[in-house]
Amino acid sequence: MARYRTTVPSQWPLEEAFRYMSDFSNAVHWDPGVTSAQKISTGEVGLGSKFDLVATFNGRSMPLMYEVTAFDPPRRVVLRAETPLVVSLDEITVASTHGASDVTYDATLRTRGWLRLVAPVVSVMFRGIGERARAGLARELNR
Repeated sequence: MARYRTTVPSQWPLEEAFRYMSDFSNAVHWDPGVTSAQKISTGEVGLGSKFDLVATFNGRSMPLMYEVTAFDPPRRVVLRAETPLVVSLDEITVASTHGASDVTYDATLRTRGWLRLVAPVVSVMFRGIGERARAGLARELNR
């Protein structure tokens, strides 16, 4: 299983940072590996909300449908996507820091099927993807 965890300080207040991060269609703005993202469910973001993302992984597009599986505003949201080749679990927590916030992004990627054969390589690549996403998060959460 590949894992990437980081905490990014933000100038945004807790509620604003949580609202932005829990709307996973915003991933297209901060994750350079995401080429498109849109909310496909109706209503406000909450438990059961769904998002269609297309991620680029090693030069290949991978469609992912994420669903919010845990929702505890304004502190925590968990999103899960499953394909025949991967299970992606993304947990985002937001903590208040004197009018600003810290956003912790904890992503795991479990390989399935034939992709398990190259799991160690996927793990190394996932760290690089995570570092690029962290840079995008730091930029977006401090603009």
